[in-house]
Amino acid sequence: MNDLKLFRIADGQASEIPGAVLTLERQLQTLIERNMEAMLGIRFLASEYATGARHRGRIDSLGLDENGNPVIVEYKRSTGKAVITQALSYLSWLRDHRYEFESLVKDRLGDQAVGLVDWSNPRLVCVAGDFTPHDAHALEEIGRRIDLVTYRDFGGGLLALQLVASAAGSTPTLHVPTTAANVTSSGARVRSVRQIYNESPESLKDLYADLDALLIASGEVQKEFQLHYIAYRRIRNVATVRFQPRSHTLVLTLTVDPDTVELSDGFVRDVRGIGCLGTGPLEVRIQSQEDLARATSLVQRCVEGC
Repeated sequence: MNDLKLFRIADGQASEIPGAVLTLERQLQTLIERNMEAMLGIRFLASEYATGARHRGRIDSLGLDENGNPVIVEYKRSTGKAVITQALSYLSWLRDHRYEFESLVKDRLGDQAVGLVDWSNPRLVCVAGDFTPHDAHALEEIGRRIDLVTYRDFGGGLLALQLVASAAGSTPTLHVPTTAANVTSSGARVRSVRQIYNESPESLKDLYADLDALLIASGEVQKEFQLHYIAYRRIRNVATVRFQPRSHTLVLTLTVDPDTVELSDGFVRDVRGIGCLGTGPLEVRIQSQEDLARATSLVQRCVEGC
């Protein structure tokens, strides 16, 4: 399934740079763990984490992704045979050791990160030199949130990652705890983005449908319902969407550098350093088809350039 190719262009002529797998599996794991946030959008927590006497194993890598989801990462140097099964086996450990995981988050990332942990749909990431078409088809039957990522080492300091298959998960796999992520200071449980969407007026749903079509037009962007927003991503998020029914507004965040955009009060703003829900540095507020038309070039730039 890994058909990624890299070419060197000289004097208008293209010559292919051959890709290869790394010599050692541990070499792949170490490289990604040292650069996990840049490569996968995941904050690294632990390596070779022992699962104890009952589960009898070591999780290659544990992390927390940009949406606050717990992540298990497993690696295979060449083909991904059995790596999916291995990752799934560790999901039961995660179910049984929720508080141990949160203690790890607190130790490595601090109290604030613990409050953002979202247990509704943990993520498995399997990294290998290649996967078979059968592996990709199996994801939908498994019913868990799994990404299959292939890699190629092109030498000269060039390493490529490619998301070749992804499943959002059919049902939540773990109990969602009462944390700062889903409970207000008064003790009321926060409504999820899915609930807010279901309760939104049809006119806002119609506006969102047009935005959604624009975001997934390339066929390469995955859509996932998180607790607070809908995330659009490849390996990492490229955009997030929230709903504000009272003001008939779609709040869109994009991974576009605000310094390259003409900001507009009430429409486009720089949210770097501002506490807000979403994962991009640029926020766009869409209330009408006219706003969506104005935002189209920014959305296309984000989706095509990420």
